[in-house]
Amino acid sequence: MRRCSLLLGVVLSLAGCAEVQEATGVATQQDILQIRQDVAAAQQAAQRAKAEADGVSAQLDRRLREQSGESDRVSALTRQIDSLSDTLTTLTSRVEELGTRLESLNRQLRGPGSTPGSSTSGGPRPPAAGMSGPSSGAPPGSMAAVPPRPTTGLLQPQDIYQAAYIDFSKGSYSLAIAGFREFLRRYPDHELAGSAQYWIGEAYLSLARGFADSGQGDKASESLEQAVQEFKKVLANYPRADKVPAALYKEALALIDLKQPALAQARLQYLVDNFPRAEEISLARERLASLKTR
Repeated sequence: MRRCSLLLGVVLSLAGCAEVQEATGVATQQDILQIRQDVAAAQQAAQRAKAEADGVSAQLDRRLREQSGESDRVSALTRQIDSLSDTLTTLTSRVEELGTRLESLNRQLRGPGSTPGSSTSGGPRPPAAGMSGPSSGAPPGSMAAVPPRPTTGLLQPQDIYQAAYIDFSKGSYSLAIAGFREFLRRYPDHELAGSAQYWIGEAYLSLARGFADSGQGDKASESLEQAVQEFKKVLANYPRADKVPAALYKEALALIDLKQPALAQARLQYLVDNFPRAEEISLARERLASLKTR
């Protein structure tokens, strides 16, 4: 408003001078000086207005850029929330599925002729060969009237092992670890026990890689350390298992990631010395050579 008044004054001054000139025919020196002063003031006012306009424009651009950045962050957070929601939905469905499977397995373990609390930890056992049920001396109307349950309907060790391996292959590593641990708890002497122990180590190794990719260094280190411990158990508890060489090799890889090259070299050397025909032997020798040249 102040600038507008100033410009209006300049115009009026010019108009007044024009009237004086029209009346007398000659502009006075004072009139010319006043006009020059008014023009200079108008120019200064215009320059200040331009500078303020440029400043406001710069501020507006900066705020627009900030708002754009905020919008990008909000979009990223929204995508992250959507991803977490999908993960939660998947986990919820998985829990329900496992609950249904557990109830079905419990019914199989109890069998059609048992009562709650009567089954043992190993589940119902199939009748011995040549027998179709309880002893022939059982009275009429007793269990002898119930046909024996087919062995195919019982929970087998391979069922638990396979379920855990399926979880591992799908990337559900925490569920796979729980499944393999349950297998080892129930069947510690099974021929697949060494493999189950190995896959626990592999699951922790996969978790560590996922944490590392997402920038969670502390969790990655914890999972690597746990993987080392699980791989060690393969040789300690199941020295004749087929997975011993693989466990030694993967243990060395985890130790390398943990910045423990001396321990990794020792495990690789043990693998080379004791399992010269293992599938991992060529890879182990390459890693061993690279560690020795450091």
